[in-house]
Amino acid sequence: MAVACASKRRRISPPESPSSTEPLAPDGHVYKASGWNLEQQYEQRPREQKKVLESTRLPIKTAEGRIERLASPESEQETVDSLFGSGDEDASDTQETEVEERPVEIPIRQQIIEAKEELARIGTLLSENPEEHIGGFRKIAEIGASTNTVVKKLALATQLAVYKDIIPGYRIRPLGELDSSEKVSKEVRKLRSFEQALVTNYQNYIKEVAKCAKASGDSSSEDRASIATVAISCACTLLLAVPHFNLRSELIKILVDKLSTRNRDDDFIKCIETLEKLFREDDDGNPSLDGVTQLSKLIKARDYRIDESVLNTFLHLRLLSEFSSRGSQNRIDKPASTDAKKSKFKKEFRTKKYRKILKERKAVEKEFKEADAIVSHEERDRLQAETLKIVFVTYFRILKTRVPNLTGAVLEGLAKYAHLINQDFFGDLLETLKDLISKASFEDPTQDTEDDTLDAPENPASQHDPLRSTLLSTTTAFTLLEGQDAARSASALHLDLSFFTTHLYKTLHSFALNPDIELSSKSLRLPDPHDPSSHHNLSQPITTNNKVNLKTPSVLLLRALSSILVPRSVPPLRVAAFVKQLYICSLQLPEKSAQAVLGLLHQVMKLHGRKVAALWNTEERKGDGVFDALRGDVEGSNPFASTIWEGELLRCHYVPAVREGLKGIERLVREIK
Repeated sequence: MAVACASKRRRISPPESPSSTEPLAPDGHVYKASGWNLEQQYEQRPREQKKVLESTRLPIKTAEGRIERLASPESEQETVDSLFGSGDEDASDTQETEVEERPVEIPIRQQIIEAKEELARIGTLLSENPEEHIGGFRKIAEIGASTNTVVKKLALATQLAVYKDIIPGYRIRPLGELDSSEKVSKEVRKLRSFEQALVTNYQNYIKEVAKCAKASGDSSSEDRASIATVAISCACTLLLAVPHFNLRSELIKILVDKLSTRNRDDDFIKCIETLEKLFREDDDGNPSLDGVTQLSKLIKARDYRIDESVLNTFLHLRLLSEFSSRGSQNRIDKPASTDAKKSKFKKEFRTKKYRKILKERKAVEKEFKEADAIVSHEERDRLQAETLKIVFVTYFRILKTRVPNLTGAVLEGLAKYAHLINQDFFGDLLETLKDLISKASFEDPTQDTEDDTLDAPENPASQHDPLRSTLLSTTTAFTLLEGQDAARSASALHLDLSFFTTHLYKTLHSFALNPDIELSSKSLRLPDPHDPSSHHNLSQPITTNNKVNLKTPSVLLLRALSSILVPRSVPPLRVAAFVKQLYICSLQLPEKSAQAVLGLLHQVMKLHGRKVAALWNTEERKGDGVFDALRGDVEGSNPFASTIWEGELLRCHYVPAVREGLKGIERLVREIK
């Protein structure tokens, strides 16, 4: 009988040992088992995280209808490598990772090309849809923060082009508390958000331009100087393109800060030309007022030690030319009537429908005119009056301080715009002009003052001309009374202009012998070989300081003589003395000036021919004695004691036009007789 094998039973609990119930020593493990924290040790144990790669394969559908996603071959290869990899390969991977983490140096040429492409892409997006891509300005600014000079210039130029393209034609005002709290539509809220973001980015750009422009003229660093040139060019372009927009004062300040230096480089000349163009094209009045205000503060802060061209920018203000027109004394100017009724035969036939369309069109045009930011005449006149006040205050301060290198520029401005001065200032201004003429009479033209010496190294052509100052002072004095009855105004205001007449009469010979009487400030001149200061550069012609008023001394002289001789209330003795002196001077003058003087004498003979006809007839002499051409007193020169014998010499003049002008004067004399 087979014996059945007993089934094997598994022991559930470990067998008890006699040592388990006995406590261990104090340093044993069982004794400290209650203080163990096994979970904390597990948490602190480092783990290896497997990199999960996303599969790039498309899912497939199995035969059972289930959709499964296949693993990528890279993940399968990594699984195999992890199973059969070795420690040496892990070390090599670590070394490769360290090599990859090192920064790769990109060539400068490649950086510039990449910056160009990125700036072009961002600029295109901003120009196409600025509201959606307003954050592009921040990206361009980040690119412009590069240390590469070319990239920085490209960033400044890109922002300039974009701002010129997207800046609206109106000024954006800041939002107040009421504007922020009121309920508006979604489109209005979006537009306001864009406008405020535009102003903020534009302000940051202007600050960056101002920061870069401060390095203009820095000879220590060519890179900084080149960036400053680009920054000043951007400021000038923006000021001319968008003078109505926000932060106009900051742009003008950039230009004025450059003009505060005495270094006449290309940036300086560009700033001067920009301000002149801004003043000429200003229809509003606000840009001109901002520019004149900042320039006047600069001139005063610099203690009038500035370049003459800075002061000449005032001559380009539009207000000074718009107030110069005078009404006619013979007729009344009436505006052309636009609502005049047409003749019945010329009346155009219009249907009822066409008349209705025209009526609606006129209504739309009227709304457009009201919507445009057109400044009213009253507001513009107020701004122009304020600008005019600042200009004349600056002129009078310079005349009071007697700055030699700026006196000529002030006199040119006053001579051109003296008709705008209030009559209350006539007396003080005439006294100042008399002092200037008296000082110029005793001044040596070849001797430089202290200020001229300081200005000589930077602008050698800027010299004080006493003869030109005398002409400008005389012209200014007579221009004060231009456009009104001079005799009546002089008697009412107690003005005496005989001093200017006498001084001009005494200096006629000096002007006739002046070799530069027909040369303007832009005329080329060869350096004087006897001047030691010009020996270093005898091969190149030089020009004098480029003034705004380009009139030659000959033109200024004729203008002053016209103010004295053309009025009808001139005494015969004064007319005869000037006619005799002008005939003497015409023998020494160049051909063009001689023609101009004879033309003036022809006009004088038409007005005062009967008063001075005795000068052409030896038998009708009214005076006794001898004519004194060098006498300072006009009336005491005894002109009627002489005759116009200079005409016989002028008949033999080498210029035919001079001979023809003389024949015209003699023809008038014969008609008077």
